[in-house]
Amino acid sequence: MTDVDRLYQVWVYLQAEPLFWLTLTIGAYLLADKAYRACNLFPILNPVAVSIILVSACLICFEVEYERYFEGAKFIHFLLGPATVALAIPIYLNWNIVSRAKKAILMSVLLGVFFAISATYGISWLLGLDIQTIMTLLPRNVTAPIAMGISEIIGGVPSLTAILTIVTGIVGAALGTFTLDLFRIKNMAARGFAFGLASHGIGTARAMSKNDEAGVFAAVAMGLSGLVTAVMIPLIFLVAQGLI
Repeated sequence: MTDVDRLYQVWVYLQAEPLFWLTLTIGAYLLADKAYRACNLFPILNPVAVSIILVSACLICFEVEYERYFEGAKFIHFLLGPATVALAIPIYLNWNIVSRAKKAILMSVLLGVFFAISATYGISWLLGLDIQTIMTLLPRNVTAPIAMGISEIIGGVPSLTAILTIVTGIVGAALGTFTLDLFRIKNMAARGFAFGLASHGIGTARAMSKNDEAGVFAAVAMGLSGLVTAVMIPLIFLVAQGLI
């Protein structure tokens, strides 16, 4: 038996084990995060985006079905919900700072969510997208677990909503710094809030990596935008259908 045959047998064994895909996912992220930090947190090299590319390339090259991969990586998917809830801890520890800006926070969330929904619907309508696609796109501005739930309620495709939500987060985290610098917004609370509102979980993670205050306000924005969106989209949908 040649060395190539032995390697092939090892690969066949490994790729059939769920733990392999979990290890691959974590390893890809650690590698991407190391590159991200080595490049001084260069936004284009967002570790989430890079790790997705690495894992996807591996699956495509070895013709591995997504279902087989997900069987091993679903533990990380399960942790998405608890990780989101855990963001309440820094908010609680810094509640005195957050409470002083409650009026500005409330107004910003309401306007931000309304703008995101309106812009998404308007662009989708101009592009002539069908109603199911529009319903799939509408919740993309909030964190994935909430977005998928909203999508299912209003008739969208939850799995596609999750992908669009991740793409939105990656783009927002990558371009957010450039945009905020362009408009000369230096206040860390405002910068963090913008990241959390525009690019939810991925943006919040980036804000926390840069500044503690920015991370707290990003977590507040992400949580409140999810809550407001979960109420606003079904409400608009019901009004449009003449049900209320």
